[in-house]
This record gives sequence, structure tokens and C-alpha cells, in this order.
Amino acid sequence: KKVAQMISKFKPTIICVEIPPSEEADLNAEYQKYISNPKEGSSYSGEVRLIAFEVGRISKVPKLYAIDHKMAYNYNIGNEITNAIDSNTLKEFYSNPFKFYPELNVNQDKLSLLEKLSLGNTPKCLDFLINVNADLLTYIGTENNFEGADEAAKYYHRNLRIYSNLNRIPVTKEDRIFILYGGSHTAFLNEFMKRSPKYEVVNTMDYLD
Repeated sequence: KKVAQMISKFKPTIICVEIPPSEEADLNAEYQKYISNPKEGSSYSGEVRLIAFEVGRISKVPKLYAIDHKMAYNYNIGNEITNAIDSNTLKEFYSNPFKFYPELNVNQDKLSLLEKLSLGNTPKCLDFLINVNADLLTYIGTENNFEGADEAAKYYHRNLRIYSNLNRIPVTKEDRIFILYGGSHTAFLNEFMKRSPKYEVVNTMDYLD
């Protein structure tokens, strides 16, 4: 509730969540029940109910938008083929990721929820998530083939489609959009939106301090 209150200071007019558009009607039916009685149970739990529903209620947002797009990709491709590209870089990275991201070398078990959210939204952490979820796969492939890069492209593809769903939402210059998403998707959306002529990205940390 404290986190939801902090985010509500952003005064969002549009809220987007990691739910497929096919479930948006059910999402909003549950959201309306929550607005009527926040103590009532819901088929939605986790961040959608605890954060999105509560931020929406406080901010009087009439509906939520479901913008997710599911696409599978094989993150384990490196263990299924004989890598002929660059195993050394992968071994060096995975032997000590904190060598490349020392800012993330903290004991998360000792962090509060708010501290974890703050760390997860730093630029270095977002870069790390794109790297480990997609870009490092480009070091994997058989001779003259691109198996790792092709799997990484599927993850970029999924996130681009999520971004396309976001762009379907009618907005005005007065709208303020709060997107509640998992870390690696947040990292991609942040990059796409920073380059967009349509959006002005606000620093999450301005609201989690």
C-alpha cells in the first residue's frame, strides 16, 4: 500500500499491466469489484491487484489496459548446440556477472521491498536484464548459423509487440501513463519509449524515493 501511494503521486490517467488484451474485459470486471470493495478477494493477485488496482483506485482511473503479448523463445539454446561463435565471453560473464555490473553486487535478502524496487529500476539493472535475457544469446551459434541471435530476436519481437499494443491506446498530451511490468520488459519498453517522438519518460526513482 505504501508503494502504491508513492506511485499514485505520479497522478496516472492510464495504467497498463502485463496481461494479454484477450483478458482485458475480465481484468476490468475484477478491477471494478476492487474499487467497490478493496478488501474483497479477486482472481488477480500479485502486482496487478496489490499495485495496479490500488494505484488505479487512488488515482480514480476508470479502466486498466492489458498490453502483454506472449511469445516463446529458447533461452537454453546454448546447452543444446555446439557453440562455434564465442564461448569464452559467455564463460567469463557467467563466472562473475558482477565484474561487469558491480552496482548490482548487493545482498538482496537484506533489502526491503522498496529498496529492491529501486535497485530493479536503475539504468544498470535494466541494461543487465536486456543483456542476460537477449543480447548474450548472440554469442551462441553453430558454424555459419545464428541460432542464439534468432532466439534473442524472438524476445525483441515479443517486446516490440508489447510496445505496439501500448501504441494502440488513444492518448493525449495531458495523459500520464503508468506501466507495471516485469523487469526485462520494463527495460525494453524504457528504451523504445526514450527514442519515441510520442512519449516523455519520467524517472521511476522520482516516485520511489
